[in-house]
Amino acid sequence: MPMRNRLGGHTNSYHTHSLEEALEGIAAAGYKYVELSAVRGWTEHVPLDADARTLGKIQRMLNKLNLIPISLSGHSDLTTQAGLQLGLQALDLCERMGIDILNTAIGGHYSEQEDEDAFLGNINQLADYAAERDIIIGIEIHGEITSSARKAVPLLNRISRRNVRINYDTANVEFYDNGTKAEDDLKYGLPYLVHCHLKDHIGEGRVWNFPALGEGHINFKKLLELFEQGGYTGPFSVEIEFEGEPFPAVQEVNRAMQSSYQYLASLGLS
Repeated sequence: MPMRNRLGGHTNSYHTHSLEEALEGIAAAGYKYVELSAVRGWTEHVPLDADARTLGKIQRMLNKLNLIPISLSGHSDLTTQAGLQLGLQALDLCERMGIDILNTAIGGHYSEQEDEDAFLGNINQLADYAAERDIIIGIEIHGEITSSARKAVPLLNRISRRNVRINYDTANVEFYDNGTKAEDDLKYGLPYLVHCHLKDHIGEGRVWNFPALGEGHINFKKLLELFEQGGYTGPFSVEIEFEGEPFPAVQEVNRAMQSSYQYLASLGLS
């Protein structure tokens, strides 16, 4: 795999642990890049309304660990005005931290019954705000309307904004789209991708079990070949969500992040 793809660890993998623990674990595992989580009501490692002092402290932690942020996870319910305002705050946060990719989803973290028309009524304002700040929005493969790249692409074509792209998720497509395999779906999204979550899965369909990479059944060797053949040059972020809450102890999260890094290195990505 070409070195041009930056590989990061996602702090959401440390969902119930502190940002300091997440950054230390990600750096110790070998990652040079990081996706920071700023999801209100879920994993808000970076507060959306952080003041300059708080952001300065976070930047010093990143500097000390030689970690570079590649993206911000700022999911909010973009079908509502309240969620749109959170999205605008997330874009402000990206600008203040020098991050040029905001990952989000139509209905936020808990998206199920999504209102496509309401989303379409808000996304242009979000895209305008992002464009003024040279930020690209990655709509995650997540929820109902964008449960696969095959479903997401027609929506992106309706939006028709160059800075609204796809954040692919190798396990979410299977989880949300009735067992669809990433290796069968990825081809539809490759020309539209700005970012990718590398995530493994155990079980079929709606089984919430996302282990360390290489410990589930996702065919990452095949997927990395497809990414390379498709000319994808954007970043990858490793996300591990285990079996949900209660989340494992920080030692197990550290082990899983390190194991995932070593597994990807064995496939030529590091």
